[in-house]
Amino acid sequence: MTRTITPTRQRGSLRTLVLLLLAVAGALLAGAGPASAHAALTGSDPAQGVVVRQAPSQVSLTFSEKVATNDDSLRVLDPRGKPVQTGKPANVSGTTYAVRLKSGLGKGTYTVTYQIVSADSHPVSGAYTFSIGAPSQTVVSDTGPVAGGGLVGALYAFGRYASYAGFIVLAGGAAFVLACWQRGAGVRALQRLVVGGWLTLTAATLWLLLLRGSYTTSGKLADVFDLGLLGQVLQTKTGAALVSRLLLLAAAALFIAVLFGAFTKREEGAEKRDLTFGLAVGGVVVAAGLATSWAMAEHASVGLQPGIAMPVDVVHLLAVAAWLGGLTALLVALYRAPAETPVEATAVRRFSRVAFGSVVALVATGTYQSWRQLGSWSAFTDTRYGQLLLVKIGLVAVLVGIASVSRRWTGRLTDDAGAVAVTGEAERQPAKTSVSGKAKKAVAVAEQPEKKRAPASKTAGKNSGTGDTARAAQLARQRAAMDTARQKRLRDGDANRFGLRRSVLAEAGVAVVLLAVTTWLTQTEPGRTELDAKAATSSSSSATAPSNGALTLDMPFDTGGTDGKGVVSIDLDPARVGGNEMHVYVQRPNGRAFDIPEVKVEFTLEAKKIGPLPVTPDHITTGHWSASGVQIPMAGDWKIAVTVRTSDIDQVTVSKNAQIG
Repeated sequence: MTRTITPTRQRGSLRTLVLLLLAVAGALLAGAGPASAHAALTGSDPAQGVVVRQAPSQVSLTFSEKVATNDDSLRVLDPRGKPVQTGKPANVSGTTYAVRLKSGLGKGTYTVTYQIVSADSHPVSGAYTFSIGAPSQTVVSDTGPVAGGGLVGALYAFGRYASYAGFIVLAGGAAFVLACWQRGAGVRALQRLVVGGWLTLTAATLWLLLLRGSYTTSGKLADVFDLGLLGQVLQTKTGAALVSRLLLLAAAALFIAVLFGAFTKREEGAEKRDLTFGLAVGGVVVAAGLATSWAMAEHASVGLQPGIAMPVDVVHLLAVAAWLGGLTALLVALYRAPAETPVEATAVRRFSRVAFGSVVALVATGTYQSWRQLGSWSAFTDTRYGQLLLVKIGLVAVLVGIASVSRRWTGRLTDDAGAVAVTGEAERQPAKTSVSGKAKKAVAVAEQPEKKRAPASKTAGKNSGTGDTARAAQLARQRAAMDTARQKRLRDGDANRFGLRRSVLAEAGVAVVLLAVTTWLTQTEPGRTELDAKAATSSSSSATAPSNGALTLDMPFDTGGTDGKGVVSIDLDPARVGGNEMHVYVQRPNGRAFDIPEVKVEFTLEAKKIGPLPVTPDHITTGHWSASGVQIPMAGDWKIAVTVRTSDIDQVTVSKNAQIG
């Protein structure tokens, strides 16, 4: 028994897919807290929880990457909640930012708050405390709205999802028409799909541009239409990326107008082939430009090897659009293409080849991106980014599995295409022979202009013949309509086409979830950064003086080369004036001993202009160096600088201040 797909069943299947999309998006937004930061606080001076004897002249914070600051990015509040910082935050070195403090600060607990924007466009906020003299009560209990959180954060996340979806449908749908099914340019359903993708991406880009100021600062919905914040956004890297995306969308609108206008009206021939080539080149340029607007402001633009990562990210986005966007266009064509313009088996076969090439590109670029963002196998399970990436890999595997089923249906559809065509011709033949002779003559008479017909007076005696002719013409039209309906039922009831529809629908459903997970990934702190932050916060980033007088300093470092990240620890015992024993330990971010070519230490008492006093410790074992008899001539706030060399050319110097004596 042949199964048929009725219009009601078609609408139900598409409605299910739409509901799935909304449910996934809703679940993500409902469970979303503040957006995960991509720049982590890896050090501070004074450090969290430390008690210093003298009031510092400034507070400095070190992040895992460069950040953007404004006048209120770094604030220091006294125990009564009053600001004690002066001037604007300044970039003192590398990824370290400082703000100066007022002189004469009293004893008590002080609160440091920060709210900045990481280099990959995501807001970062937090707070910690330190004390002068001794801890005290503080009235500071709330640091204000969390950057990237609340209602504005949820709306911004939805806008990001919509922008990705719009780009995929726009680029992938247009590519499907040009590369796989050029007759589809005249199909109304495909036209609506591609135009809908353009409208979605345009609206989402404007949406993000308006929300951006509030998203990275106050987090208040009332600030969405603040023109001052909008002006600040336009001066940032993210603002420039969004504006460039809008300009490229104007070019995309022209591309769509030609594709669904002049292209559909051209007859097959050299002229249309030239137009196809021009549209293909222009489309690739516009699509690559749109993809670059993400790459220049997201993960790829910062961190390790940005010069390679950005082009790889563009290729990755284009491959996603070609696969998932083309899949969406194929689904719409299978369910919504009119009976007189069915999707040919050759078009499905072409898309199958495009999808296979896209998957190969995704695997290659995804492997590089995974290595770049994680850096170790353990990050797959030890970080949130790695766990989400495992979910994404699993969904891609499921999608590829369903796609293999679709390829089998495509092969069967291709094999049976000739047989179906012959069957359709045979079924149409009876209708043609039964509507011959008188019926054809009746149709011709019915279509004659009024002035060419015989006068009524001359045909009055032929009423019987005219009535038969009219009935025959009506019968011919009915049979033609029945023949069209029969062909549609034949197409819809074909078992191979039915199987292809169901498998493509399943692919699209998984693709919706995959897109949601991918959007979530772009808002999640990369595994490398998370591991660095854990290494920095697992122990104090500044001096700690236990009761026995020993001093311990932990300082994260990054020489910038391959395998150049780790943590160097300094133990100074008994940390007093005179001779001391010093041990230096170097570890990888995962806590394992890190054997490097050279470590050097220098002590400087800047207040008394003493030093730097160099110390070259002896290598004891893997990741361990030691020096005895380290002389500290007088008590004070000493700067301890450690130079770490991980290769012949890669080295870095990190430093901390500590009270000795």
